[in-house]
Amino acid sequence: MARFPRLHVLNTMIDTGLVPVFHHADVEVATAIGGAVARGGARVIEFTNRGDHALEVFSELERFCRAAHPEVILGAGSILDAPTAGLYINSGANFIVGPVLNAEVARLCNRRKVAYSPGCGTAGEISQAEELGCEIVKIFPGDLVGGPAFVEALRGPCPWTLLMPTGGVDITEESLSAWFSAGVPCVGVGSKLVSADLVAAQDWEMLQQRVAETMSLIRRCRAPAGEE
Repeated sequence: MARFPRLHVLNTMIDTGLVPVFHHADVEVATAIGGAVARGGARVIEFTNRGDHALEVFSELERFCRAAHPEVILGAGSILDAPTAGLYINSGANFIVGPVLNAEVARLCNRRKVAYSPGCGTAGEISQAEELGCEIVKIFPGDLVGGPAFVEALRGPCPWTLLMPTGGVDITEESLSAWFSAGVPCVGVGSKLVSADLVAAQDWEMLQQRVAETMSLIRRCRAPAGEE
């Protein structure tokens, strides 16, 4: 069962601007990643449903966050269907993310008051997701659907639309500035943030530092002119 109300989850996504995304099959490594990301200042984390026994790893990660980092909002990504979404929600997922839009998942999440960010790639899909109650819609893959220019163009006729790009977001000032200038409320970042080399080296201090630096860059990109 989700620990955090849906509105708190959505507002935290918007306030912090960053959703680190990762998966690891080993519980000890997954909790080490979660701890480093949390210490770096991230308050929303997406663990993806990839590979066998991912739900078991997620459950242990949720218990770890609940005990060691109770402020962290943990959600589940790569969710394709409602039964899987239900399993993760019952294991403590505070939000659900998917690579595609699924109306059954949207209805389930609405019934449980859990935020759902489906992956969409067209204006029609985004509009359908909003009709189904999705507040922050994931655009995926962010670079291939049109990048920041797509966001800016869509928000012209639909300024109420909140889009979270995942895929194609780099942790450089140039990339982050382009996305936030286009009007996104937050970004999802996977391997560019939780990189394979840091995980292989188990360099959790460097991962913590990388997250902190990315959070600082996001604050700078979002600051009004003259307040950097």
